[in-house]
Amino acid sequence: MAYRKLPARAANLLMPLILSLLMTCVVSAITVLRTHGFDAGFFSLWPSAWSVSWVIAFPVLLLVLPMVRKIVGWLVESGT
Repeated sequence: MAYRKLPARAANLLMPLILSLLMTCVVSAITVLRTHGFDAGFFSLWPSAWSVSWVIAFPVLLLVLPMVRKIVGWLVESGT
């Protein structure tokens, strides 16, 4: 079954959204594992740690991503 793709302009929001979700998932899981271990409480602590870190990470990514793109542009040769 084919699905309809989002327009190209959505990539500017979708990329930091997915990146922040994945990165905060991993980092919050590691942090909760290090501080509390993998016991019965892990799955009750992790979602709140993940949500707090994502609420911070997503807007920060939206703010710094243009600067990161410029830095990468200075460090990488253009493809043309």
